[in-house]
Amino acid sequence: MPKFALGLMSGTSADGLTVCAVSVRPFKVLHFQNYVYPAALQQKLLQAFSLRAPELSSLHFELGRLYAQTVRRFLKEFNLSPNHLLVIGSHGQTIYHGPHDKIPNTLQIGEPAFLAAAFGKPVVSDFRPADIALGGEGAPLIPFFDEYIWGRSAPKILLNVGGISNFSVVGKNIQTFGFDVGPGNTLIDLAAQKLLHKPFDKNGQTAAKGTPDKPLVHRLLRQKYFLQKPPKSLDKNAFGTDYLQKHFPPEHFAHAADCLATLTYFTAAAVTQAVINFVPKTCQKELVVSGGGCYNHTLLGYLQELLPSVKITTTLSYGIDPQAKESAAFALFAWLALKKRTNHCPRATGASRATILGKITL
Repeated sequence: MPKFALGLMSGTSADGLTVCAVSVRPFKVLHFQNYVYPAALQQKLLQAFSLRAPELSSLHFELGRLYAQTVRRFLKEFNLSPNHLLVIGSHGQTIYHGPHDKIPNTLQIGEPAFLAAAFGKPVVSDFRPADIALGGEGAPLIPFFDEYIWGRSAPKILLNVGGISNFSVVGKNIQTFGFDVGPGNTLIDLAAQKLLHKPFDKNGQTAAKGTPDKPLVHRLLRQKYFLQKPPKSLDKNAFGTDYLQKHFPPEHFAHAADCLATLTYFTAAAVTQAVINFVPKTCQKELVVSGGGCYNHTLLGYLQELLPSVKITTTLSYGIDPQAKESAAFALFAWLALKKRTNHCPRATGASRATILGKITL
């Protein structure tokens, strides 16, 4: 059995933990699995930014224990021996991200000591603070991974649609950069929960039946964040319940499908505007989508409609499952950190120099 690294990722929607095993030389995704959080834990995580210190500390340890239990289950399911495990990279759950606060800060929870204790292997976690200490936004971190995998090939845009949308621009003779674009799945999911009583609009099938309010979307895209030049990043709550209620009140729409169509179009239009405003023409050839949003057929259709000359595909075309990409990246980041090698793209975050991200727990 080959040696492998593990990556753990829990995104802004806090719907579960993705665990991914990778071979690092040559890089290859070996196995991955998503483990859904109990509904009560998801709600606790989504509201965690308002917890008092004792409650937040308790949740930090609860999540760390759950990570260790989940990794044990993953290793058993795929018949992987801990003896062949090199390192674990754990992103943790983002509770708050405030790079523009008076004191720039970011907070990810999920105590790594439980993973280290359970498997006797080094755990690399807390990747964002080192970037903020160097004057960066602390996000996005994935552009380094995109450059590592695709940096020597034809220029392309790597779009991840999780709770928030972000993309990287990479390729031969290109200075890699990336940034948080705007809404991803969060607003769509919140509306689906409210209007359809479903966790999300599966495959975008309800949105497909509606008509988007394009004038509303175009007005919203004049908001300051969308026009701001990168580097830039977003807190997960930037496009949350308050934003939905303020700009997309249900009474504004004749049908639930129209609301979901408008929100889906909003995500696609924000990506399109970012591509047009900030991506060199020579790089506007291919858009490679990952994250849960790549399964939303209506979203992909809107992207193709708005970017007719751009080839729209997913990371599956390159052998990486769209839902495994981010967890695979943190496995790579952890292995590089352990080797004392740079795992950081300061052009994407605005940091003053490149560094080694992550804290090592033995």
